Amino acid sequence: MIRRKLLSPEERQALLGIPDDEASLIQHYTLSPQDRLQAEVRRRSHNQLGYAVQLCLMRYPGRILGVDESPPAAMVAYVAEQLEVDSGAFALYSRRYHTRFDHSRRLTQYLGVRTATREDRRAALVAAIKAATATDQGLPIATAVVNAFRERGALLLPDGALETIGIAGRAIARQRAEAALLEGLSPDQLDSLDALLTVDPAIQQTRFSWLRTAPDAPGADNLIGLMDRLAFARSIAVDPQRRERIHPERWTQIVREGDAAPAWLVADFNANRRRATIVAQLITFGERLTDEAVTMFNKLIGRLFARANTRRKQKYADTRQETTKALRLFRDTLRALVVANDTGRNAIDVLDDEIGWHRLLQAKPEVEAMVRDADPDPLLLAAERYGPVRKYAARFLEMFTFRSSRRHDSLLAAIGTLKTLNAAGRRTLPERAPVGHLTSQARKLIFADAKPDRRLYEIATLAALRDRLRSGDIWIEGSRAFRPMDEQLMSKPAFAALKAADELGLGVQGDAVAYLSEARQTLDFNLKRLAYRARNGKLEGVRIEAGQLVVTPLPGDVPAAAEELKWELADMYPLVEVPDLLTEVHAWTGFADRFTHIRTQEPPENIRAMLAGVLADATNLGAKRMAVASKGISAREIAWKRILHTRPETYKLAQACITDRHAQHPHALLWGDGSTASSDGQFFQASDRAGPRSDVNLHYGSEPGSKFYSHLSDQYGYFSILPISATESEAPYVLDGLFHHETALDIQEHFTDTGGASVMWTSQARPAGAFLGI
Repeated sequence: MIRRKLLSPEERQALLGIPDDEASLIQHYTLSPQDRLQAEVRRRSHNQLGYAVQLCLMRYPGRILGVDESPPAAMVAYVAEQLEVDSGAFALYSRRYHTRFDHSRRLTQYLGVRTATREDRRAALVAAIKAATATDQGLPIATAVVNAFRERGALLLPDGALETIGIAGRAIARQRAEAALLEGLSPDQLDSLDALLTVDPAIQQTRFSWLRTAPDAPGADNLIGLMDRLAFARSIAVDPQRRERIHPERWTQIVREGDAAPAWLVADFNANRRRATIVAQLITFGERLTDEAVTMFNKLIGRLFARANTRRKQKYADTRQETTKALRLFRDTLRALVVANDTGRNAIDVLDDEIGWHRLLQAKPEVEAMVRDADPDPLLLAAERYGPVRKYAARFLEMFTFRSSRRHDSLLAAIGTLKTLNAAGRRTLPERAPVGHLTSQARKLIFADAKPDRRLYEIATLAALRDRLRSGDIWIEGSRAFRPMDEQLMSKPAFAALKAADELGLGVQGDAVAYLSEARQTLDFNLKRLAYRARNGKLEGVRIEAGQLVVTPLPGDVPAAAEELKWELADMYPLVEVPDLLTEVHAWTGFADRFTHIRTQEPPENIRAMLAGVLADATNLGAKRMAVASKGISAREIAWKRILHTRPETYKLAQACITDRHAQHPHALLWGDGSTASSDGQFFQASDRAGPRSDVNLHYGSEPGSKFYSHLSDQYGYFSILPISATESEAPYVLDGLFHHETALDIQEHFTDTGGASVMWTSQARPAGAFLGI
């Protein structure tokens, strides 16, 4: 059986290893006069050195010297230098078992430590459980175990025993979290949870898989499908507040594992884990399906009016000939009237002679129709598609509970009115329907006749609902994306507590008076420095001549010879297969080890299969076709790696690993020191099945697509790549990339185009300690 590991080799060395860098040696292994006296009373030099080395190890990391263990040479040399003995003498001491044992016994008395007891192990297990309540990461759990022994004055157990305690604590924490999620569920509910993993003949798949495979292309039938899934998830009646019973990070871990596991794998879990995973998934499905349904509704209503405007423009184009004909008739009429006025003849006679009275009478209905339809309101054109909207509108309004920040909101009253009409099967509006949410133009159209137009009223109300959902003025219960602003911000008590403890982590002073005083001094200094440099001609890149600002032309960055050399060198490079390139980059950086197992956090054992899985994601080949194109790798191996190892967070860690190694390369230092960066969005056109799921941004044309917002350091290393909608503002993602990347870069100055949101985002960046150059 493969033994589970809690720590990676790097983590184990950092936590339990013996340091050999100068700073750590000075911090942990500097002997006091009393320590030296204890060692120097030994008669032989190797015993003095061995005694002192054991003393140092018992202090840090807090364990005895292992059998046949040889500490790092730097550590032995540092201790030997303090005792003024030869470091090579330690080789003789390491072979004397009884002497080492006797010294360790004496040192426990001198240092006031003892070997670990059963109570110490139990306390360490409790600490491991407490740490594992919030995380599955091995390092925090192992750190808690080590600290528990140190706090109790007990020497550390061997590394394997410490990891065993940590693994046991993590397992217990998982079991307790699973039990907490399931506590209070009735037997019928538990049976309903288990039934989700059996194949339903009505849909030819498990309900668990059906809930996951929700359609995402905007359409009336797809929106109905989302609402069907949401209604089914709600029918099991799992209270979303169950998530509050466990730590948020533990909740996230359970959800993450459930997202990665297919239905057949969830069915193989033990009973508690299986049911807890399904509970977490059902609660997540409720939020996710709600958000997806509302987003699709917004897109459908937006598309309804976009197509109405398109038809409006098309009507202009279709009536161009009739409009030209009417204008020519109008021109001829004016000419005839001018002739009548100049000659003094009867205007009617002139019109009859020059144009023909019958011709004017024939044009009258056409002109009246053109005037009537010259500028149709988009609401009228949108209402022509009332049938498809009616398929989902009534159910959409009934499915969700809408809330508003306004008291006596007319829109909520209108939604309630429509719900009542739909429930009663009535097609006519009441005499006093809510209209405060409608524009004056919409009211004129709706109440143009004696009987209000129900279709126009419903379409106008749905359009108003879409606008206010997008603005955040209306929110929905059970949604994560469409929730009130207060729930997305830190609570006032939590903010007050952090402020009182001075733990807000701002990049500026917390006192406004002190901040403004410092800002005035900085501004005054910068203005004086600018004036001095301007007077003395010391401005960089610009100069002032005769009161005019002259910008010095920039020289070419790349000489022509360098450009020629670039192409010459490029021809010398051999063609490299992409799999070979990935393997070589992993050998340099170890980035594939960052794709850790979703549950055990262990790196992949089969690196070739892991790299094949990454390449399958990049090329959309899938596991089967990638296995056919690979040698010695099965589709099953690739599929397992993609299911259990590839996640957004592991991709981010792998990218950070490559970026950090790139930043350490000597060539990268020629471009910059990694303190400056820039960011921008790149649009990628969607094709095939991705087209209906994507958005259209007219700035990039009429084709749908998506954007990737990328952050690039001055060393030409990408440290953040965020997928966003084609129509979404890029400005909020500037700070996301700056503060939520996993690299070691310390960005001090950032350049970006915020798309008109400069004041908003520079004001937020500065308190966070960053400077934006717009």
